[in-house]
Amino acid sequence: MSRLSFLAQTRHSRIVNAMAVISSSNMAVLRRGFWRFARSWEGAPVAPGCRLFSVSAAHRQILDAASLPDRQIPHYQRTKTSSLLSLHWPQPPRNILLMPKLHAPKVTTKAIEFAKHIYNNYPGLNLVFENHIAQNIHETLPFPVYTTDPSNASTLFARKIDLVTTMGGDGTILRAASLFSMHNSMPPILSFSMGTLGFLGEWRFNEYKRAWRECYMSGCSVTVEDLGDPHTRAAVAGAQTGEQPDFSPLSGWDAVRGNGQCMGLSRSSKILLRNRLRVGIYDSKGRNINEQLLPTSAAELDLGPPGSAHDDRRGHITTSSSSSSSGGGGGVARQPPYLHAINEVSIDRGSHPHLAIIDIYVNSHFLTEAVADGILISTPTGSTAYSLSAGGSIVHPLVKSLLITPISPRSLSFRPLVLPLHTKVVLKLSKRNRGRELPVSIDGKRRVGVTIGMEVRVEGERLEKGVDGWRGGVPCVIRAPSARSGGSEGIAEDDDSWVGGLNGLLKFNYPFGEGVEEP
Repeated sequence: MSRLSFLAQTRHSRIVNAMAVISSSNMAVLRRGFWRFARSWEGAPVAPGCRLFSVSAAHRQILDAASLPDRQIPHYQRTKTSSLLSLHWPQPPRNILLMPKLHAPKVTTKAIEFAKHIYNNYPGLNLVFENHIAQNIHETLPFPVYTTDPSNASTLFARKIDLVTTMGGDGTILRAASLFSMHNSMPPILSFSMGTLGFLGEWRFNEYKRAWRECYMSGCSVTVEDLGDPHTRAAVAGAQTGEQPDFSPLSGWDAVRGNGQCMGLSRSSKILLRNRLRVGIYDSKGRNINEQLLPTSAAELDLGPPGSAHDDRRGHITTSSSSSSSGGGGGVARQPPYLHAINEVSIDRGSHPHLAIIDIYVNSHFLTEAVADGILISTPTGSTAYSLSAGGSIVHPLVKSLLITPISPRSLSFRPLVLPLHTKVVLKLSKRNRGRELPVSIDGKRRVGVTIGMEVRVEGERLEKGVDGWRGGVPCVIRAPSARSGGSEGIAEDDDSWVGGLNGLLKFNYPFGEGVEEP
């Protein structure tokens, strides 16, 4: 036997003898000590080259979002200096839905960076992802994530999600809004422009730390003490005495790292409530068939089979039954499941070679018989989308209105119309229509075919302030105005990002013959 082999065997024998000496009680003590050590590492960075297998295996998992606490309902306060609303959290938000742009690896990488930052610096947060995204990224995160089956997403997210963060272009924001299209209220959206156009995206991603902190701590009751941050200094220097909130904010931000970074009650984030359209599709017998609308891609949520029930945040059950019960059987009338559109509702000729012939009714009065490629009913937010491409007007999102825009009409005198928000518009396929079935699309996310005798009923969604807060609209967190915008009467504050989008993205009225300056 060689000297090396003899030494190896001797060392092995000593280890075996030492393990035999340790009693079972001592092993239990060592085991408890190890788990205390392991738990102390949760959420802490691990040295390069080291990996706690017993801890990381438990963290890299997907949990059911149904186990999360119910959502925090934010308060939106009116102010005297702005047409926008102020965001006030009565308690810190806990359940955050992160929605990165689909099929964009670079955006996914940034979403992981963002998720790690808010998890490590803001305790008590639960990060929620759509099912297909959670399956792809949960192995890269050292903490559990939450999700649910796509068929349950619409109902569950409406009850659980406090705040939505989107990373992508306008399509990602539409995808987020579509998750709540069956409900009368939805959580605020904090959007980062990381897509192709990003007209609705308010923030650049390199500002995500500031953007998140402003939104998360908006209107909290912690005193501002940390003046090391430039934004905090600017907020304190420019603070004005605001209106007192109509609720009692609770303290719950004390555990945030760097305590004292709160903006304070009078320095809250601004919210733009974007109006939506309320849409109902009815068959020839007057029955609502919204639940038969199908998603346009596998990434979209499933509304469930026809006839299934959906409940909104207040527990009201909606089905595909008509809004009124017939006869005297004592049945309870149930509200039809309206869908909501943040951009537009379109009906077009699809693959048919013939022009669509559509009868348009406004407040039960016949307006015209449209002969065109199609008809658009748009919101002010959607005025810079499909409607703009079809020749419609650009409307400020604070103007409470809806737009009727023809798509390539046969008559040159058929011009776009802007109507009051609560106008009731009905689109019917004319009996002279040669295409017997035409597609109807809601925000480009859902589609159904309508035939002769069917109706598409559209009206603006009402924004109402109740005892449980505002209902209706899509609350979007608006970027604070730049220092160069000036203005003390709230005009610049309201229009800063919208005007910037027109000039910077749409190149509004850009002179001919001049080159576009590189950013």
